[in-house]
Amino acid sequence: MTTATTARLFEPLTLDGLTLENRILIAPMCQYSARDGEATDWHMMHLGQLAMSGAGLLTLEATAVSPEARITAWDLGLYNDGCERALGRVLDAVRDYAPIPICIQIAHAGRKASSEAPWTGGAQIPPEHPYGWRTEAPSPVPHGEDEVAPHALDAADLKRVRDAFVATAKRAVRLGIEAVELHGAHGYLLHQFLSPLANKRTDAYGGSLQNRMRFPLEVYDAVRQVVPAGSPVWLRVSATDWVEDGWDLDETVEFAQALKAAGSPAIHVSTGGVSPKQAIKLGPGYQVPFAERIKAETGLTTIAVGLITEPHQAEAVLEEGRADAVSLARAMLYDPRWPWHAAAALGARVRAPKQYWRSQPREYKDLFKDTAFGQR
Repeated sequence: MTTATTARLFEPLTLDGLTLENRILIAPMCQYSARDGEATDWHMMHLGQLAMSGAGLLTLEATAVSPEARITAWDLGLYNDGCERALGRVLDAVRDYAPIPICIQIAHAGRKASSEAPWTGGAQIPPEHPYGWRTEAPSPVPHGEDEVAPHALDAADLKRVRDAFVATAKRAVRLGIEAVELHGAHGYLLHQFLSPLANKRTDAYGGSLQNRMRFPLEVYDAVRQVVPAGSPVWLRVSATDWVEDGWDLDETVEFAQALKAAGSPAIHVSTGGVSPKQAIKLGPGYQVPFAERIKAETGLTTIAVGLITEPHQAEAVLEEGRADAVSLARAMLYDPRWPWHAAAALGARVRAPKQYWRSQPREYKDLFKDTAFGQR
């Protein structure tokens, strides 16, 4: 069994000026349970249980920069005072009991907005529907062939969207959120600019790789300027579109190098999402090789994600130097105590509320360590 002194998964990780207690990150997971962009009691319950997990970082779900930036009409937003108050109420309650650093994923869905929730099919909702609106994107190319084409963003629109990212980042700072992840993956707006499958522009924001990277890098720079020094800002990216002639790993490496030059301390590596034609080769840890190459060629702190479900599997990814941290989403929903169980499997220790200490099996009597949990 791996001992506490050798378990890489439970070593601290520093991102800019923020030090995480371990290398287990809770990935952003949309809940489709907000009202007019405002967090609800569902979010308090959902985030509260994840905050007690013992993970090193809790990332909020994709949080929209404007109403039209939402994937669905029920997405979380942070674009007006009501959204800020509602999210602040939830975060205050969570922080009263669980001292876990919180990251926000700031997002714009682009042409994948105005959709149904996944459990009702996820199809695009037409603009004339009460819960629908006209989407916007780099080019007037719909995500699916039977969908309404998005509005192509012009120069004024680009400034509006950049400013919206900045305004959301400022609200996040006011809420005391410790880290920012910009959503540049899964076929949403920033990924749409990167991918030649979605970006057909002929101006300075389309065509060459340098042009397609321009807007995401502008958004990164603008957000970085308003987030205090020491608070990390990075991107989640899709390293490949899984479609011929789409965005690929070579381009992602170059983009990662540009982000590093811009001051990004990390990169979160996922794949896919920009095209219904994607042919993903699923399997345990199927996205780790993409993270591995990006880490090797850029030296950026690299976060791996994608069917990482078992403690020894996660430990091997780090021990072999393929990534610096792992990010779990669905596995954490299925088992919100995953870090506890990983610590038990790897011979490590983990923070947990004292109210729950008596739950540990006898053979793991030293599993939990002292904490500020539950001190309200």
